[in-house]
Amino acid sequence: MVSPTIKVQPLFAVPFGEACLAPCERLNQELEALFLQRETQEHRNPTPSHTPQAETFESRFNLFRWPEACVQELRRFMLDAVAQMVIETTTLRAEDISRLQFHNHTWFHVSRYAGSFIAHNHPLASWSAVYCVRAGESVPEQPDSGVLRILDTRQGANGYTDPANTPLHRPYALRPLEIRLAAGQLIAFPSYVFHEVAPFYGRDTRITVATNCWFA
Repeated sequence: MVSPTIKVQPLFAVPFGEACLAPCERLNQELEALFLQRETQEHRNPTPSHTPQAETFESRFNLFRWPEACVQELRRFMLDAVAQMVIETTTLRAEDISRLQFHNHTWFHVSRYAGSFIAHNHPLASWSAVYCVRAGESVPEQPDSGVLRILDTRQGANGYTDPANTPLHRPYALRPLEIRLAAGQLIAFPSYVFHEVAPFYGRDTRITVATNCWFA
C-alpha cells in the first residue's frame, strides 16, 4: 500500500510581525525620562476600559500628538512598521497606503511591582503594535514576570489534548505565545487578537508604548 502524500499549510492564520530598533538606547532614555516626568494625573487616561490598577499607569491616547522629537521619532518607526505589516499581508502596495487616511490611538504604560493588564483586544482598530522602551528587571523565580501573552484566536481548540496534538509546531500550537519584550523590540498583530500582560515582579519599571491603527 502506497503511503499518502499530505500537503500541510496554515489555515485561518494570524499574521504576527516583529521589528527591532537598533540602536535604541538614546531614544529609549529620552522617552523614559519624558514618560516618568508626565506620569501625572494630567496625562492619565481619564476613561480607562478596565478598572485602573495602582501599579500600572496608562496615559491618554494622544501620545503621537506630542511635539517632542523623541516621540515623533518613535511615531515614525511604529507607524512605518504597521504600514509594512499591511503591505506584507494584503494586496495593498505602498502607493495604495499613501492614499489612505492613517489614524491611531497611542499611549504609554509604566508598570511597577505586580503591575499587569488583563486579557483584552481592540475591536475598533485593524492593527495594533507594542514597542518596548524598558523591559524591566528579569526575575528568575518568576519566569513569566511581565511577559506579553498573545492568546489563541481559535476558541475551544485545546478542548481535547493528547500526545499527538500537544507537541504541535508553533503555527498550530495549542498554547499562547509568551514574549519577554526587549528594549527596542516591536511586535505587531491584528487588533482582534486578545492579549494580556502577566504581573511584573521586577524592582524597577517596565515601560511600553502601544498603538491602535485604522485606515479610511
